[in-house]
Amino acid sequence: MSQDLSLDRFERVALATIAALPPPFAEPARAVLLRIADWPAADMLADLGMEDPLELTGLYDGVPMTEKSVFAFGGPPDTVWLFREPILAEWRERGDVDLDDLVAHVVIHEFAHHFGWSDADIAAIDPWWE
Repeated sequence: MSQDLSLDRFERVALATIAALPPPFAEPARAVLLRIADWPAADMLADLGMEDPLELTGLYDGVPMTEKSVFAFGGPPDTVWLFREPILAEWRERGDVDLDDLVAHVVIHEFAHHFGWSDADIAAIDPWWE
């Protein structure tokens, strides 16, 4: 029987990771759109100056909370993207990590951009960061 490597699994893991965030962060994190795709779009790679889509496992598209104005409204919603194929490639290359742990790590990393977290903040939530 093969392991579930579906987009649905990635979404389930990501939603569970968001739900497990500490209380001050879990609620605002649920307001961020979560998108899971097989690959990053060409324009995303171009905007980041990247050529190899395998280098981009996730992306935060938005304005970090630490930079938002209380007077700003409208515009596109903040979005966290996860890219399944690059994550799977990293997982296979490492060979020694649990896939769900890797997906959760990418989720935490992208939400770190949203919340404007420091490295210490990330390490308190994500043991991989150390």
